[in-house]
This record gives sequence, C-alpha cells and structure tokens, in this order.
Amino acid sequence: MHIGIDGRLPYYQMGGISQYVLHLLPALAALDGENEYTVFHSRKDGRSYPPPAANFRRRDLWTPCHHRWERWTLSGELLRQRLDVFHSPDFIPPQWGAKRRIITVHDLNFIYYPQFLTAESRRYYAGQIEWAVQAADHIAADSHATRHDLIERLQAPPEKITTIHLAASPSYKEHYPAATVDATLAGYNLPRGFILFVGTLEPRKNVATLIRAYHSLRQEAAVDAPLVLVGNKGWLYDEIFTTIETLALREHVRHLSGVGDELLAHLYTAAGILVIPSYYEGFGLPALEAMHCGCPVVASNRGSLPEIVGPAGVLLDDPDDVPAWAHAIGRILADTNLRVQMIARGYAQARQFSWQKTAAATLELYCKT
Repeated sequence: MHIGIDGRLPYYQMGGISQYVLHLLPALAALDGENEYTVFHSRKDGRSYPPPAANFRRRDLWTPCHHRWERWTLSGELLRQRLDVFHSPDFIPPQWGAKRRIITVHDLNFIYYPQFLTAESRRYYAGQIEWAVQAADHIAADSHATRHDLIERLQAPPEKITTIHLAASPSYKEHYPAATVDATLAGYNLPRGFILFVGTLEPRKNVATLIRAYHSLRQEAAVDAPLVLVGNKGWLYDEIFTTIETLALREHVRHLSGVGDELLAHLYTAAGILVIPSYYEGFGLPALEAMHCGCPVVASNRGSLPEIVGPAGVLLDDPDDVPAWAHAIGRILADTNLRVQMIARGYAQARQFSWQKTAAATLELYCKT
C-alpha cells in the first residue's frame, strides 16, 4: 500500500499540528516496515522529515499550505503519485488524488469562537470544514470531545470518526538532573516555583484572565512568584500585553518565545503550577507535557481538557471567573500535600498516552479505511 502524508505545514509554522506530524512519522516507521510512505514537503523546505527507514521517502510540492486553490492544485500534483491513502493532518483534504482520504480534525474552535480567529483563518477553515468532513473517507479526532463536536455540529456520521489521542514528545518523559534545570533557570533569570502558561498567544487561550488572576494573587495573597508565558505571538494578542501594562505587572510577567522541547521540559520541572484557562481545546498538549514533568495542572473544564487532565488536575467550570482562578492557583502553590498528590496522579495519567499508541491507531485507519 502506498500512503501519502502531508508534511508541508512545518515549513510555514511550527505549531501543534506540525509537532503532531513530526512525532507521528518516526512512530509509524517503528511499527510499519511493509507499506510505502511518501511524505510531501514544501519545495522551499530545506529540512527533511521522513525517518531513516527504507520505506519512507520525500517528495516536494509546489502548492503552498492554506492557498485558496489548494484543494485543486494539490490534487493535480498528487495524481501522478498513485496513492492508496492520503492523510491530511491539517483538517482539509485535496479534492482528489488518492483512492482514500483521511483527515485529522484537531478542534472546531473556528465554529465555536469565530471571533478569536483572523479573517484569513476563518475563511480557510470555516469555509471548508463541512465539505472536508463529508469528502473524507475517515476522520481522526484528537479527543472524544472533538469527535462529539463533529457529530453534533457538523452531523458527521459517528462510524466515520475515530478518536486517536496524541502524546507528548519523548523529551518530556526524560529525567533531568537538578543542576541541568538550574542552569536553564539561570539562563532565563527565573526562580523555581513560578506560575507557568504554555501556548500560542491568541484569544482562545484566555491569557488575559490568567494575568488578572495573577494580579489578584499578588494583591490579596502576597504571592511573589513570577508568571511566565511561554509561546509565540499568534494573532489578536494585544489585550494580553495591554493588561500587563494596565495592571503594572511588567516587572513580574515574563514572555518567552522560541523555547525548544528540552528547555521547556526544564521549565515544567521547575514550575510550581501550569495554568490553562482556555475557552476551548481540541487536545491540550501542554497539560500532558506538564504531567510528565511533575508539574501540577489547573485547567478550564472545556473541550478535551477534562479527558486529558483526568483526575490528576483541578478543573474550573468558568474560564472568566478571575477569583476562582486566583483561589485555585494560590491553593495549589501553598498546599504541599495537595501538590504531592497531584504530581503522583499526573504521572499516572500521562502514562496513558504514547506516540506508539497514536501510530498504531493511525496505521489501523490506513489499513482498514
């Protein structure tokens, strides 16, 4: 069987979907030495993503990601490849180009919160998702929550959707010596026990509420741990930095971008808590990463977060309830016994997810769809 996987996105943006592709490929190679795989790249991409396996190869494409004519021009490029299966990890499949088309749908944020996207993103996703769901031969959903959303909001047939959970990078499962972690903290001029947020700075992540809760903690509970925001600037992020300035928190809130997996693992290990106040998540990878590193998690009870965090974390029903967030963060930071219990439960919860499981379930889709 000849399987094609769309690997163009990492050239354009190294976000969560790109990480999904880059971790899935070696996990598939470890399981499957029989089927032939072609990983399609942007012709401009100097990096190569296929693992060093005899049945994996690279092919370059001219069609850019998210182009208005992408469905048709990509199809034309794929026809000559004689693909049995083509996997589109970024929601939208080509119009044709393979006997069977599989898509991965990560979330339906653009339907629930269209105001949180740029006009360009709304046009690309919201304008095509209904067609994509109907056209695909099968759909992989990152979570049971996303699967439910597809059925309820887009009337996708339940038998056409399989939940395949993602996993954290192996970097987060490593044990790092205290001296190594301390060296990273020294490089960033950070103490241990800080409050951590990880994710793209965009409205859906609700970072402004976290900043307001942090301000309340400093004012009312005398918490002096810094707040560290790790993630690249996405879109519509001005409110975040305006809130920091308005509340006079510039000296206490740090923004770090371009942090790789190993350094981020050090930060999780040293943090007092990870806070995820999102309005919606299709998976919530930072929660899983944090639990692997022994960092307690408090998150909103929205989207996929309850199934990813499970019994290991604290879940809050209202993402906009600033006093509730401040109380939960303060309690976890102050209660040593609670932290020990949450860390132990987090390790157990994180062990349920692995790229081996993700790849095995994905390969099953390729073979039976």
